[in-house]
Amino acid sequence: MAESDCKKYLTLSGLEPLVVTPESNFINVGERTNVTGSRKFLRLIKEEKYNEALEVARDQVDGGAQILDVNMDEGMLDGVHAMTTFLNLVASEPDISRIPLMIDSSKWEIIEAGLQVAQGKCVVNSISLKEGEAEFKRQAKLVKRYGAAVIVMAFDEDGQADTYDRRIEICKRSYYILVNEVHFPPQDIIFDPNIFPVATGMEEHRRNAIDFFEATKWIRENLPYANVSGGVSNVSFSFRGNNIVREAMHSSFLYHAIKNGMNLGIVNPTMLEIYDEIDKDLLELVEDVLFDRRDDATERLLDFAEELKAKGSTSTSKDAAVQEWRSDPLQDRITHALVKGIDAFIIEDVEEARLASDKPIDVIEGHLMIGMNVVGDLFGSGKMFLPQVVKSARVMKKAVAYLQPFIEAQKEGKVSSAGKILMATVKGDVHDIGKNIVSVVLGCNNYEIVDLGVMVPPEKIIETAIKENVDIIGLSGLITPSLDEMVYVSKELEKQNIEIPLIIGGATTSRAHSAVKIAPHYSNTVVHINDASRAVTVVGNLLQKDSKIYKNQIREEYDLFREQFMKRGKKKEYLSIEDARDNKFKIDWYTSEIVKPEQLGVQIIEDFDITKLEDFIDWTPFFRSWDLHGKYPAILTDDVVGEQATILFADAKALLKRIFDEKLLKAKAIFGLFEANTINDDDIEISLPEGHAERSRSTYEFLTLRQQSKKAEGKPNIALADFIAPKSSGKQDYMGCFCVSTGFGTAELAAQFEKDNDDYNAIMIKALADRLAEAFAEYLHKEVRTKHWSYAKNENLTNEDLIKEIYKGIRPAPGYPACPDHLEKKTIWKLLKVKENIGVELTDSLAMWPAASVSGYYFGNPEAKYFGLGKIKEDQVEDYAKRRNVSVDEATKWLSPNMAD
Repeated sequence: MAESDCKKYLTLSGLEPLVVTPESNFINVGERTNVTGSRKFLRLIKEEKYNEALEVARDQVDGGAQILDVNMDEGMLDGVHAMTTFLNLVASEPDISRIPLMIDSSKWEIIEAGLQVAQGKCVVNSISLKEGEAEFKRQAKLVKRYGAAVIVMAFDEDGQADTYDRRIEICKRSYYILVNEVHFPPQDIIFDPNIFPVATGMEEHRRNAIDFFEATKWIRENLPYANVSGGVSNVSFSFRGNNIVREAMHSSFLYHAIKNGMNLGIVNPTMLEIYDEIDKDLLELVEDVLFDRRDDATERLLDFAEELKAKGSTSTSKDAAVQEWRSDPLQDRITHALVKGIDAFIIEDVEEARLASDKPIDVIEGHLMIGMNVVGDLFGSGKMFLPQVVKSARVMKKAVAYLQPFIEAQKEGKVSSAGKILMATVKGDVHDIGKNIVSVVLGCNNYEIVDLGVMVPPEKIIETAIKENVDIIGLSGLITPSLDEMVYVSKELEKQNIEIPLIIGGATTSRAHSAVKIAPHYSNTVVHINDASRAVTVVGNLLQKDSKIYKNQIREEYDLFREQFMKRGKKKEYLSIEDARDNKFKIDWYTSEIVKPEQLGVQIIEDFDITKLEDFIDWTPFFRSWDLHGKYPAILTDDVVGEQATILFADAKALLKRIFDEKLLKAKAIFGLFEANTINDDDIEISLPEGHAERSRSTYEFLTLRQQSKKAEGKPNIALADFIAPKSSGKQDYMGCFCVSTGFGTAELAAQFEKDNDDYNAIMIKALADRLAEAFAEYLHKEVRTKHWSYAKNENLTNEDLIKEIYKGIRPAPGYPACPDHLEKKTIWKLLKVKENIGVELTDSLAMWPAASVSGYYFGNPEAKYFGLGKIKEDQVEDYAKRRNVSVDEATKWLSPNMAD
């Protein structure tokens, strides 16, 4: 074939691409947005509650679905209308539409309706030879024209394939028609060779599982580049109501299906047991059925299932469970301790291993690495979650720390590693939770980490990379100026002819920025990762012996992405800054409610009672920082991550209690309320009240930026200045600004935990400090609204209402969507004298230190609302530079992520 092998991967996309390579983990399809599989979703669609239906989709994405299956096949529905309406709404939600869609229907008109509105590259589910070759070809050609991949059912004019031979016959015939006659890309073909129930008691069903395994293996070996999918829950249909048996059947079936080449499909993660932890007797019975190893296999499994029903439960007490695993062989005990994150016995087990080994280093490279390899495999396959892995690392570090003196005494040297990786948060940025999590996960996979910490200058990054002879450089950043620092590092690496792959990560980073802004400046590999679970796979691919194919593939993907990105940008229409101002958000200042604050000027809060913040904590982002996705409190009972979320939450609450009881963190705040009016369309003039005579000036200006994208008729181009009465109106208006911090003491506590080899709590204390800072900002805003400004003195909102921002007024922050310029922080710091009054400082890149700090503005107008600036044009950047009295280059430095290409 003319096309190179490295391009023959199934590649799908929403807003983000999904490339299914041989190294990819199993791709899970979320099926709750399917009216035939979810009663709740069906009800919402029938009642046309599409916004609530979107929440079902969002939960699927948060729960880890990599493809979203959408099905509207129901007798009382207008399927075409429902599919079109729902997919159009999905497209407007970036957090949902980032993953690819699977348009699922038995009716071609519904599939085509979905294809006409779906963005990105989706999957059609499904087509088959059921209605003959002519219709099969017609549908395949249309799928190809729409640029989608396709699931092909093993079904022809004579019915469904129910034997190995029939599966092969139909899949082979379908493949050759698609590839040779329709010229369909073979990598875009996904076969579903039919998963049928086993253990039904019917003779003809005995080989259902093994025939699927063998057919899958044949497809992957004989139909080049084709993929295989299936719905796993079908296999256990005979055991509905007995979850213990079903979970074991699903896990075993999936384990063997993946080994034979099944690489994507519909699996309910809540109905899976870890394969290695399935009861050995039950596993033998299940696999006797799956592989048709005994004539009485079905009867034996049914008998076992009945015994479980009679007992009501197979669980043992905690003490008995501990006693049981403590009697296992030494290696099993060490592996169990690492997988479960139990450090209570690790020293005695490691000592036993040391005494039985020739050298202490052998315990690390043998016993401990065997256990950590199991952890890595379970995490990579989605059977362990991030908090569990970090706990595993804590056990590992404790064991290594115990062995270190013995190793040094024998001068054995260092433990061999899988590779050396430099990790750094770039210059000016102080945020490192994500970086530290990635470092821990990579460390668990035997990579040596050189962690340079935060605010690392590019010179130090490059100097250390050369000195330490690292294999990969990982750069992290949270604030937008960090993006330019990463670009600068890439340029310096290129200038010095350094050939080390570069991994980019952090909250403000993206695949788009990495492909468009960083990769063009560096001839070696640049890869963006958006979560810790991808880090191990990416690093493994970069450091494999023959990594050239992978690196070339990444380069080609980023080149193509950049080309398409630039084309999309050129299609967008923008207004001149003058026209955008003419289309500003208009408030009737003669009728608008303006409330004068109770007290004008600056107020300082020191030694704040931090326990008051507990009720204001938004826990959802806390779980997200640990890669557990879902909304609090529902996440605690989530089918997928609920158990781990509950354990993590208990640990967090325990540490939070220590913070409160022992006064481990100190909280401080400062805020000011001032007279304010808009001047020159987009600027806000602040006037200091009497009593600030020590200041060299009596007025300050906040500069705002205005949306420039061309809007639909009647939609304004907003700037924050629109929410403050213009001076020309003759109306006196008001505005506030603030800074809060709960970070005093965080760095010292984290350092102590790290010294004790406790990465889990080192990360936990930073995550909690961040949540407390956000809670402090929420608490103070409420106090300002109801007491100090008093424009909402009768407000009575729950914490859930506050999280949903159901309050009057807004508190946007410099560096965020409505005002992306971090330079505005300087004005806040001068106006409030933040550093002098409460000790919170700004770094060179205008990150706040301590990191657990929040700053921003207060707008009180009832019509004020949150918005995103979006892309802006050069004429506004030039105008903004003039207003700020800086060079265009300086303004561009801070605004580059928002500049239209």
